[in-house]
Amino acid sequence: MNREMLMLIDAISREKSVDREVVFCAVEQALAQATKKSFPVDADIRVSIVRDTGEYETYRRWHVVPDEAGLQMPEQEILLFEAREQIPDIEVDEYIEDRVESVPIGRIGAMAAKQIILQKIRDAEREMLLNDFLSRAEKIFVGTVKRTDKGDVIVESGRVEGRIRRCEMIPKENFRLGDRVRAYITEVDPTLRGPAILLSRAAPAFMIELFRNEVPEIQQGLLEIKSCARDPGSRAKIAVLSYDKRIDPIGTCVGVRGSRVAAVTNELAAERVDIVLWSDNPAQFVISALAPAIVSSIVVDEERHCMDVVVDETHLAVAIGRGGQNVRLASELTGWKINILDLAESAKKQEDEVNSFRTMFMKKLDVDEEMADLLIDEGFTSLEHVAYVPLEEMLEIDGLDEDTVLELRSRAKDALLDMEIANQERQHYVAHTLEELEGMTPALQAALHDQGIDAIDDLADLAADELMEITGQSQEEAAQLILRAREHWFSPEVARPSAGEMSH
Repeated sequence: MNREMLMLIDAISREKSVDREVVFCAVEQALAQATKKSFPVDADIRVSIVRDTGEYETYRRWHVVPDEAGLQMPEQEILLFEAREQIPDIEVDEYIEDRVESVPIGRIGAMAAKQIILQKIRDAEREMLLNDFLSRAEKIFVGTVKRTDKGDVIVESGRVEGRIRRCEMIPKENFRLGDRVRAYITEVDPTLRGPAILLSRAAPAFMIELFRNEVPEIQQGLLEIKSCARDPGSRAKIAVLSYDKRIDPIGTCVGVRGSRVAAVTNELAAERVDIVLWSDNPAQFVISALAPAIVSSIVVDEERHCMDVVVDETHLAVAIGRGGQNVRLASELTGWKINILDLAESAKKQEDEVNSFRTMFMKKLDVDEEMADLLIDEGFTSLEHVAYVPLEEMLEIDGLDEDTVLELRSRAKDALLDMEIANQERQHYVAHTLEELEGMTPALQAALHDQGIDAIDDLADLAADELMEITGQSQEEAAQLILRAREHWFSPEVARPSAGEMSH
Protein backbone atom coordinates (compact mmCIF):
# COMPACT_ATOMS: atom_id res chain seq x y z
CA MET A 1 0.00 0.00 0.00
CA ASN A 2 2.86 2.38 0.84
CA ARG A 3 4.57 1.64 -2.49
CA GLU A 4 1.28 2.26 -4.31
CA MET A 5 0.91 5.60 -2.52
CA LEU A 6 4.41 6.66 -3.55
CA MET A 7 3.71 5.69 -7.13
CA LEU A 8 0.44 7.63 -7.08
CA ILE A 9 2.16 10.70 -5.64
CA ASP A 10 4.87 10.55 -8.30
CA ALA A 11 2.25 10.17 -11.05
CA ILE A 12 0.19 13.15 -9.84
CA SER A 13 3.33 15.27 -9.47
CA ARG A 14 4.38 14.57 -13.06
CA GLU A 15 0.92 14.91 -14.55
CA LYS A 16 0.15 18.24 -12.90
CA SER A 17 3.74 19.58 -13.02
CA VAL A 18 3.54 20.20 -9.31
CA ASP A 19 6.34 19.72 -6.83
CA ARG A 20 6.26 16.26 -5.21
CA GLU A 21 6.35 17.86 -1.76
CA VAL A 22 3.04 19.63 -2.44
CA VAL A 23 1.32 16.29 -3.13
CA PHE A 24 2.83 14.77 0.02
CA CYS A 25 1.46 17.68 2.08
CA ALA A 26 -1.99 17.18 0.55
CA VAL A 27 -1.98 13.48 1.46
CA GLU A 28 -0.84 14.30 5.00
CA GLN A 29 -3.70 16.79 5.34
CA ALA A 30 -6.20 14.22 4.07
CA LEU A 31 -4.95 11.65 6.57
CA ALA A 32 -5.08 14.20 9.39
CA GLN A 33 -8.69 15.14 8.59
CA ALA A 34 -9.70 11.49 8.50
CA THR A 35 -8.01 10.89 11.87
CA LYS A 36 -9.76 13.89 13.49
CA LYS A 37 -13.12 12.24 12.81
CA SER A 38 -12.23 9.46 15.23
CA PHE A 39 -11.83 11.94 18.13
CA PRO A 40 -14.88 13.16 20.07
CA VAL A 41 -13.24 16.60 20.49
CA ASP A 42 -11.67 19.14 18.13
CA ALA A 43 -8.16 17.76 18.32
CA ASP A 44 -5.12 19.11 16.46
CA ILE A 45 -3.73 16.24 14.38
CA ARG A 46 -0.47 16.07 12.47
CA VAL A 47 0.53 13.29 10.06
CA SER A 48 4.12 12.78 8.93
CA ILE A 49 4.90 10.66 5.87
CA VAL A 50 8.41 9.36 5.31
CA ARG A 51 9.17 10.57 1.80
CA ASP A 52 11.35 7.60 0.82
CA THR A 53 9.30 4.67 2.14
CA GLY A 54 5.74 5.99 2.29
CA GLU A 55 5.41 4.99 5.95
CA TYR A 56 3.59 7.48 8.12
CA GLU A 57 2.92 8.31 11.76
CA THR A 58 0.12 10.29 13.38
CA TYR A 59 0.36 12.68 16.34
CA ARG A 60 -2.06 14.64 18.44
CA ARG A 61 -0.48 17.92 19.48
CA TRP A 62 -1.04 20.82 21.88
CA HIS A 63 0.12 24.37 21.30
CA VAL A 64 2.08 25.84 24.26
CA VAL A 65 0.61 29.18 25.39
CA PRO A 66 1.70 31.63 28.15
CA ASP A 67 0.33 30.93 31.62
CA GLU A 68 -1.23 34.39 31.90
CA ALA A 69 -3.06 34.02 28.58
CA GLY A 70 -5.18 31.10 29.74
CA LEU A 71 -6.61 28.40 27.50
CA GLN A 72 -8.74 29.70 24.64
CA MET A 73 -8.96 26.28 22.94
CA PRO A 74 -8.53 23.66 25.72
CA GLU A 75 -8.56 20.71 23.30
CA GLN A 76 -5.62 22.13 21.34
CA GLU A 77 -3.63 24.18 23.88
CA ILE A 78 -1.58 23.62 27.02
CA LEU A 79 -0.23 26.13 29.53
CA LEU A 80 3.51 26.64 29.68
CA PHE A 81 3.91 25.44 33.29
CA GLU A 82 2.06 22.20 32.49
CA ALA A 83 4.11 21.66 29.33
CA ARG A 84 7.36 22.08 31.26
CA GLU A 85 6.34 19.28 33.59
CA GLN A 86 6.75 17.04 30.54
CA ILE A 87 9.54 18.86 28.65
CA PRO A 88 11.54 21.19 30.95
CA ASP A 89 13.09 23.35 28.21
CA ILE A 90 9.99 23.83 26.04
CA GLU A 91 9.02 27.42 25.12
CA VAL A 92 5.84 29.28 24.21
CA ASP A 93 4.55 28.63 20.64
CA GLU A 94 6.16 25.21 20.52
CA TYR A 95 4.14 21.98 20.54
CA ILE A 96 3.80 18.90 22.71
CA GLU A 97 2.92 15.82 20.68
CA ASP A 98 1.59 12.36 21.57
CA ARG A 99 1.67 9.60 19.04
CA VAL A 100 -1.76 8.11 18.28
CA GLU A 101 -3.02 5.28 16.12
CA SER A 102 -2.80 6.01 12.41
CA VAL A 103 -5.80 5.60 10.19
CA PRO A 104 -5.19 3.10 7.38
CA ILE A 105 -5.21 4.69 3.96
CA GLY A 106 -7.85 2.24 2.86
CA ARG A 107 -10.30 3.68 5.41
CA ILE A 108 -9.99 7.24 4.21
CA GLY A 109 -13.00 8.55 2.41
CA ALA A 110 -11.75 8.40 -1.16
CA MET A 111 -13.64 11.48 -2.30
CA ALA A 112 -12.47 13.61 0.63
CA ALA A 113 -8.84 12.67 0.09
CA LYS A 114 -9.12 13.24 -3.63
CA GLN A 115 -10.72 16.66 -3.18
CA ILE A 116 -8.04 17.79 -0.73
CA ILE A 117 -5.25 16.61 -3.00
CA LEU A 118 -6.76 18.23 -6.10
CA GLN A 119 -7.42 21.50 -4.24
CA LYS A 120 -3.85 21.56 -2.99
CA ILE A 121 -2.64 20.95 -6.50
CA ARG A 122 -4.86 23.71 -7.91
CA ASP A 123 -3.63 26.11 -5.22
CA ALA A 124 -0.03 25.19 -5.93
CA GLU A 125 -0.51 25.60 -9.68
CA ARG A 126 -2.19 28.97 -9.15
CA GLU A 127 0.57 30.15 -6.85
CA MET A 128 3.28 28.96 -9.23
CA LEU A 129 1.68 30.72 -12.20
CA LEU A 130 1.15 33.87 -10.15
CA ASN A 131 4.74 33.92 -8.89
CA ASP A 132 6.03 33.40 -12.42
CA PHE A 133 3.91 36.33 -13.63
CA LEU A 134 4.97 38.59 -10.76
CA SER A 135 8.64 37.78 -11.31
CA ARG A 136 8.41 39.69 -14.59
CA ALA A 137 7.57 42.85 -12.60
CA GLU A 138 5.10 44.05 -15.22
CA LYS A 139 2.78 46.93 -14.38
CA ILE A 140 0.43 46.58 -17.34
CA PHE A 141 -1.56 43.40 -17.79
CA VAL A 142 -2.16 42.44 -21.42
CA GLY A 143 -4.70 39.72 -22.16
CA THR A 144 -7.99 38.78 -23.76
CA VAL A 145 -11.48 38.89 -22.33
CA LYS A 146 -12.37 35.43 -21.05
CA ARG A 147 -15.78 36.10 -19.48
CA THR A 148 -17.85 38.63 -17.55
CA ASP A 149 -18.86 38.29 -13.91
CA LYS A 150 -21.62 40.55 -12.53
CA GLY A 151 -20.43 43.48 -14.62
CA ASP A 152 -16.74 42.80 -14.01
CA VAL A 153 -14.51 41.66 -16.85
CA ILE A 154 -12.18 38.66 -16.42
CA VAL A 155 -9.07 38.98 -18.56
CA GLU A 156 -6.72 36.06 -19.25
CA SER A 157 -3.03 36.25 -20.05
CA GLY A 158 -1.65 32.79 -20.63
CA ARG A 159 -3.04 30.86 -17.67
CA VAL A 160 -3.15 33.88 -15.35
CA GLU A 161 -6.40 35.76 -14.85
CA GLY A 162 -7.08 39.35 -13.82
CA ARG A 163 -10.30 41.15 -12.89
CA ILE A 164 -11.39 44.61 -14.00
CA ARG A 165 -14.21 45.79 -11.78
CA ARG A 166 -16.95 47.83 -13.40
CA CYS A 167 -15.91 50.93 -11.45
CA GLU A 168 -12.35 50.60 -12.80
CA MET A 169 -13.39 50.65 -16.46
CA ILE A 170 -13.60 53.68 -18.67
CA PRO A 171 -17.25 54.82 -18.75
CA LYS A 172 -19.31 53.55 -21.68
CA GLU A 173 -16.68 51.09 -22.88
CA ASN A 174 -17.84 47.52 -23.39
CA PHE A 175 -15.81 44.41 -24.03
CA ARG A 176 -16.73 41.25 -25.87
CA LEU A 177 -15.29 37.78 -25.48
CA GLY A 178 -11.89 37.58 -27.12
CA ASP A 179 -11.24 41.33 -27.12
CA ARG A 180 -7.64 42.29 -26.42
CA VAL A 181 -7.37 44.42 -23.27
CA ARG A 182 -4.63 46.32 -21.48
CA ALA A 183 -5.03 47.45 -17.87
CA TYR A 184 -2.93 48.60 -14.91
CA ILE A 185 -2.19 46.12 -12.12
CA THR A 186 -3.46 47.79 -8.95
CA GLU A 187 -3.27 44.88 -6.51
CA VAL A 188 -2.29 41.22 -6.27
CA ASP A 189 -4.11 39.30 -3.53
CA PRO A 190 -3.63 35.49 -3.62
CA THR A 191 -6.31 35.09 -0.93
CA LEU A 192 -9.09 36.31 -3.24
CA ARG A 193 -11.49 33.78 -4.67
CA GLY A 194 -11.21 33.83 -8.44
CA PRO A 195 -8.63 36.05 -10.18
CA ALA A 196 -5.95 37.24 -7.76
CA ILE A 197 -4.88 40.21 -9.91
CA LEU A 198 -7.02 43.35 -9.73
CA LEU A 199 -6.82 45.64 -12.74
CA SER A 200 -7.83 49.19 -13.62
CA ARG A 201 -8.22 51.16 -16.82
CA ALA A 202 -9.43 54.27 -14.98
CA ALA A 203 -6.46 54.75 -12.62
CA PRO A 204 -4.11 57.71 -13.26
CA ALA A 205 -1.22 55.27 -12.96
CA PHE A 206 -2.46 53.48 -16.10
CA MET A 207 -1.98 56.63 -18.17
CA ILE A 208 1.47 57.16 -16.66
CA GLU A 209 2.51 53.62 -17.66
CA LEU A 210 1.12 54.07 -21.18
CA PHE A 211 3.24 57.19 -21.61
CA ARG A 212 6.23 55.34 -20.17
CA ASN A 213 5.84 52.71 -22.90
CA GLU A 214 5.43 55.31 -25.65
CA VAL A 215 8.15 57.75 -24.55
CA PRO A 216 11.64 56.16 -24.33
CA GLU A 217 13.02 59.25 -22.59
CA ILE A 218 10.88 58.40 -19.53
CA GLN A 219 12.33 54.88 -19.33
CA GLN A 220 15.81 56.36 -19.72
CA GLY A 221 15.23 58.69 -16.75
CA LEU A 222 15.53 61.88 -18.81
CA LEU A 223 11.87 62.75 -18.25
CA GLU A 224 9.50 62.09 -15.37
CA ILE A 225 5.73 62.27 -15.11
CA LYS A 226 5.35 63.87 -11.68
CA SER A 227 1.57 63.57 -11.35
CA CYS A 228 -1.56 62.71 -13.27
CA ALA A 229 -5.27 63.48 -12.87
CA ARG A 230 -7.99 61.86 -14.93
CA ASP A 231 -11.66 62.08 -15.72
CA PRO A 232 -11.61 58.64 -17.40
CA GLY A 233 -12.75 58.64 -21.00
CA SER A 234 -13.11 62.42 -21.11
CA ARG A 235 -10.06 64.44 -20.13
CA ALA A 236 -6.79 64.15 -18.25
CA LYS A 237 -3.80 66.23 -17.23
CA ILE A 238 -0.22 65.08 -16.69
CA ALA A 239 2.67 67.10 -15.27
CA VAL A 240 6.09 66.38 -16.77
CA LEU A 241 9.60 67.38 -15.77
CA SER A 242 12.81 67.18 -17.81
CA TYR A 243 16.15 66.34 -16.22
CA ASP A 244 17.96 67.29 -19.44
CA LYS A 245 17.80 70.95 -20.46
CA ARG A 246 18.13 69.95 -24.11
CA ILE A 247 14.82 68.07 -24.00
CA ASP A 248 11.44 69.78 -24.28
CA PRO A 249 9.26 67.65 -21.95
CA ILE A 250 5.93 68.63 -23.48
CA GLY A 251 7.01 68.22 -27.10
CA THR A 252 8.71 64.93 -26.32
CA CYS A 253 5.53 63.49 -24.79
CA VAL A 254 3.42 64.76 -27.69
CA GLY A 255 5.72 63.17 -30.27
CA VAL A 256 6.18 63.84 -33.96
CA ARG A 257 2.83 65.02 -35.33
CA GLY A 258 1.27 64.01 -32.03
CA SER A 259 2.03 60.32 -32.54
CA ARG A 260 2.92 59.49 -28.94
CA VAL A 261 0.01 61.20 -27.23
CA ALA A 262 -2.30 59.85 -29.95
CA ALA A 263 -1.27 56.28 -29.10
CA VAL A 264 -2.24 56.90 -25.49
CA THR A 265 -5.56 58.59 -26.26
CA ASN A 266 -6.51 55.80 -28.69
CA GLU A 267 -6.04 53.24 -25.92
CA LEU A 268 -8.20 55.35 -23.59
CA ALA A 269 -11.30 55.86 -25.74
CA ALA A 270 -10.10 59.20 -27.18
CA GLU A 271 -9.51 60.70 -23.74
CA ARG A 272 -8.09 64.20 -24.23
CA VAL A 273 -4.74 64.77 -22.51
CA ASP A 274 -3.32 68.13 -21.39
CA ILE A 275 0.45 67.97 -20.89
CA VAL A 276 1.72 70.68 -18.53
CA LEU A 277 5.16 71.60 -17.25
CA TRP A 278 5.75 70.67 -13.63
CA SER A 279 7.22 73.33 -11.33
CA ASP A 280 8.41 73.28 -7.74
CA ASN A 281 6.80 76.72 -7.41
CA PRO A 282 3.20 75.88 -6.41
CA ALA A 283 1.72 79.07 -7.88
CA GLN A 284 3.46 78.59 -11.23
CA PHE A 285 2.43 74.92 -11.26
CA VAL A 286 -1.23 75.86 -10.72
CA ILE A 287 -1.06 78.49 -13.47
CA SER A 288 0.29 75.88 -15.90
CA ALA A 289 -2.28 73.30 -14.79
CA LEU A 290 -5.18 75.67 -15.53
CA ALA A 291 -4.11 76.16 -19.16
CA PRO A 292 -5.44 77.14 -21.62
CA ALA A 293 -7.02 79.71 -19.28
CA ILE A 294 -4.90 82.83 -18.69
CA VAL A 295 -4.46 83.77 -15.02
CA SER A 296 -4.51 87.45 -14.03
CA SER A 297 -3.34 87.01 -10.45
CA ILE A 298 -3.03 84.38 -7.77
CA VAL A 299 -3.10 84.43 -3.97
CA VAL A 300 -1.56 81.50 -2.05
CA ASP A 301 -2.90 80.50 1.37
CA GLU A 302 -0.38 77.98 2.67
CA GLU A 303 -2.19 77.43 5.98
CA ARG A 304 -5.36 76.22 4.27
CA HIS A 305 -3.38 74.81 1.32
CA CYS A 306 -5.54 76.62 -1.21
CA MET A 307 -5.17 79.31 -3.87
CA ASP A 308 -7.47 82.06 -5.09
CA VAL A 309 -6.92 82.31 -8.83
CA VAL A 310 -8.22 85.43 -10.58
CA VAL A 311 -9.07 85.34 -14.29
CA ASP A 312 -10.92 87.89 -16.40
CA GLU A 313 -14.43 87.14 -17.56
CA THR A 314 -13.36 86.07 -21.05
CA HIS A 315 -11.31 83.18 -19.57
CA LEU A 316 -13.62 82.31 -16.67
CA ALA A 317 -15.50 79.55 -18.47
CA VAL A 318 -12.27 78.03 -19.81
CA ALA A 319 -10.64 78.06 -16.37
CA ILE A 320 -13.59 76.32 -14.74
CA GLY A 321 -14.31 73.96 -17.62
CA ARG A 322 -17.47 72.06 -18.41
CA GLY A 323 -19.04 71.02 -15.12
CA GLY A 324 -15.95 72.31 -13.29
CA GLN A 325 -13.78 69.67 -14.99
CA ASN A 326 -10.74 71.84 -15.75
CA VAL A 327 -10.35 73.31 -12.28
CA ARG A 328 -11.08 69.95 -10.64
CA LEU A 329 -8.38 68.17 -12.65
CA ALA A 330 -5.94 71.02 -12.02
CA SER A 331 -6.60 70.74 -8.30
CA GLU A 332 -6.02 66.95 -8.33
CA LEU A 333 -2.87 67.37 -10.42
CA THR A 334 -1.27 69.99 -8.18
CA GLY A 335 -2.63 68.87 -4.82
CA TRP A 336 -3.92 72.38 -4.05
CA LYS A 337 -7.50 73.52 -3.57
CA ILE A 338 -8.19 76.09 -6.28
CA ASN A 339 -10.84 78.81 -6.10
CA ILE A 340 -11.55 80.49 -9.43
CA LEU A 341 -12.62 84.15 -9.15
CA ASP A 342 -13.29 86.87 -11.67
CA LEU A 343 -11.93 90.38 -11.14
CA ALA A 344 -15.10 91.66 -9.44
CA GLU A 345 -15.29 88.67 -7.07
CA SER A 346 -11.61 89.03 -6.25
CA ALA A 347 -11.99 92.73 -5.45
CA LYS A 348 -15.05 92.02 -3.29
CA LYS A 349 -13.27 89.25 -1.41
CA GLN A 350 -10.22 91.42 -0.78
CA GLU A 351 -12.44 94.24 0.45
CA ASP A 352 -14.28 91.87 2.80
CA GLU A 353 -10.98 90.53 4.15
CA VAL A 354 -9.61 94.02 4.73
CA ASN A 355 -12.82 95.03 6.52
CA SER A 356 -12.62 91.89 8.65
CA PHE A 357 -8.99 92.56 9.59
CA ARG A 358 -9.74 96.23 10.29
CA THR A 359 -12.66 95.36 12.58
CA MET A 360 -10.62 92.75 14.40
CA PHE A 361 -7.65 95.06 15.01
CA MET A 362 -9.85 97.96 16.11
CA LYS A 363 -11.79 95.76 18.55
CA LYS A 364 -9.01 93.53 19.93
CA LEU A 365 -6.19 96.12 19.99
CA ASP A 366 -8.41 99.11 20.83
CA VAL A 367 -6.93 101.22 18.00
CA ASP A 368 -8.50 103.61 15.53
CA GLU A 369 -9.17 102.91 11.86
CA GLU A 370 -5.99 104.69 10.72
CA MET A 371 -3.77 102.47 12.88
CA ALA A 372 -5.64 99.32 11.81
CA ASP A 373 -5.18 100.23 8.13
CA LEU A 374 -1.49 100.88 8.73
CA LEU A 375 -1.05 97.36 10.12
CA ILE A 376 -3.01 95.84 7.23
CA ASP A 377 -0.98 97.77 4.64
CA GLU A 378 2.19 96.36 6.20
CA GLY A 379 0.89 92.79 5.80
CA PHE A 380 -0.41 92.08 9.32
CA THR A 381 -3.48 89.83 9.17
CA SER A 382 -3.72 88.31 12.65
CA LEU A 383 -3.11 89.05 16.31
CA GLU A 384 -0.33 86.44 16.30
CA HIS A 385 1.55 88.49 13.70
CA VAL A 386 1.33 91.61 15.86
CA ALA A 387 2.29 89.76 19.05
CA TYR A 388 5.22 87.72 17.80
CA VAL A 389 6.75 89.34 14.71
CA PRO A 390 10.32 90.41 15.66
CA LEU A 391 10.43 93.81 17.31
CA GLU A 392 13.00 95.09 14.81
CA GLU A 393 10.65 94.49 11.88
CA MET A 394 7.81 96.44 13.47
CA LEU A 395 10.12 99.32 14.33
CA GLU A 396 10.93 99.70 10.62
CA ILE A 397 7.30 100.67 9.91
CA ASP A 398 6.93 104.40 9.33
CA GLY A 399 4.67 106.01 11.92
CA LEU A 400 5.40 103.49 14.72
CA ASP A 401 7.78 104.31 17.54
CA GLU A 402 9.07 101.83 20.11
CA ASP A 403 6.48 102.70 22.79
CA THR A 404 3.61 102.24 20.33
CA VAL A 405 5.02 98.92 19.08
CA LEU A 406 5.44 97.58 22.63
CA GLU A 407 1.89 98.63 23.53
CA LEU A 408 0.46 96.99 20.41
CA ARG A 409 2.33 93.77 21.13
CA SER A 410 1.14 93.76 24.74
CA ARG A 411 -2.49 94.31 23.72
CA ALA A 412 -2.25 91.57 21.11
CA LYS A 413 -0.90 89.06 23.64
CA ASP A 414 -3.61 90.00 26.15
CA ALA A 415 -6.30 89.56 23.48
CA LEU A 416 -4.92 86.14 22.51
CA LEU A 417 -4.92 85.10 26.18
CA ASP A 418 -8.53 86.25 26.64
CA MET A 419 -9.58 84.32 23.53
CA GLU A 420 -7.90 81.15 24.78
CA ILE A 421 -9.63 81.42 28.17
CA ALA A 422 -12.98 81.95 26.45
CA ASN A 423 -12.39 78.88 24.26
CA GLN A 424 -11.64 76.74 27.30
CA GLU A 425 -14.79 77.98 29.01
CA ARG A 426 -16.85 77.07 25.95
CA GLN A 427 -15.36 73.58 25.94
CA HIS A 428 -16.45 73.08 29.56
CA TYR A 429 -19.86 74.64 29.05
CA VAL A 430 -22.76 72.52 30.34
CA ALA A 431 -26.34 73.05 29.19
CA HIS A 432 -28.79 74.10 31.91
CA THR A 433 -32.03 74.31 29.95
CA LEU A 434 -33.75 72.00 27.48
CA GLU A 435 -33.34 74.54 24.66
CA GLU A 436 -29.54 74.55 25.11
CA LEU A 437 -29.24 70.76 25.06
CA GLU A 438 -27.46 69.40 22.01
CA GLY A 439 -29.84 67.36 19.88
CA MET A 440 -32.98 68.97 21.31
CA THR A 441 -35.51 69.94 18.63
CA PRO A 442 -38.78 71.88 18.95
CA ALA A 443 -40.71 68.67 18.25
CA LEU A 444 -38.90 66.78 21.01
CA GLN A 445 -39.35 69.65 23.43
CA ALA A 446 -43.09 69.80 22.66
CA ALA A 447 -43.45 66.06 23.28
CA LEU A 448 -41.65 66.39 26.61
CA HIS A 449 -43.76 69.43 27.58
CA ASP A 450 -46.95 67.41 27.00
CA GLN A 451 -45.69 64.99 29.67
CA GLY A 452 -44.84 67.81 32.11
CA ILE A 453 -41.07 67.62 31.47
CA ASP A 454 -39.80 71.19 31.13
CA ALA A 455 -36.57 71.13 33.20
CA ILE A 456 -33.30 69.49 32.29
CA ASP A 457 -33.21 67.57 35.60
CA ASP A 458 -36.64 66.08 34.83
CA LEU A 459 -35.25 64.77 31.55
CA ALA A 460 -32.12 63.48 33.27
CA ASP A 461 -34.26 61.43 35.71
CA LEU A 462 -35.87 59.47 32.88
CA ALA A 463 -34.83 56.00 31.80
CA ALA A 464 -34.09 55.39 28.12
CA ASP A 465 -37.21 53.27 27.57
CA GLU A 466 -39.38 55.96 29.14
CA LEU A 467 -37.97 58.61 26.82
CA MET A 468 -38.40 56.28 23.83
CA GLU A 469 -42.09 55.91 24.66
CA ILE A 470 -42.55 59.68 24.91
CA THR A 471 -40.58 60.79 21.84
CA GLY A 472 -40.47 57.73 19.60
CA GLN A 473 -36.67 57.89 19.41
CA SER A 474 -34.42 54.86 19.03
CA GLN A 475 -32.83 53.44 22.15
CA GLU A 476 -29.42 54.84 21.20
CA GLU A 477 -30.80 58.35 20.53
CA ALA A 478 -32.73 58.36 23.79
CA ALA A 479 -29.74 57.16 25.80
CA GLN A 480 -27.46 59.81 24.29
CA LEU A 481 -29.95 62.60 25.03
CA ILE A 482 -30.30 61.49 28.65
CA LEU A 483 -26.51 61.34 29.06
CA ARG A 484 -26.19 64.91 27.79
CA ALA A 485 -28.91 65.99 30.23
CA ARG A 486 -26.95 64.42 33.10
CA GLU A 487 -23.62 66.05 32.26
CA HIS A 488 -24.07 68.85 34.79
CA TRP A 489 -24.49 66.26 37.56
CA PHE A 490 -20.89 65.21 37.09
CA SER A 491 -19.42 68.71 36.66
CA PRO A 492 -20.65 70.67 39.69
CA GLU A 493 -17.51 72.77 39.76
CA VAL A 494 -18.16 74.15 36.27
CA ALA A 495 -20.30 77.23 36.38
CA ARG A 496 -22.27 78.33 33.40
CA PRO A 497 -20.56 81.37 31.87
CA SER A 498 -22.55 84.55 31.72
CA ALA A 499 -23.64 86.13 28.46
CA GLY A 500 -20.93 88.75 28.81
CA GLU A 501 -18.24 86.15 29.38
CA MET A 502 -19.39 84.15 26.37
CA SER A 503 -19.26 87.16 24.06
CA HIS A 504 -15.87 88.09 25.49
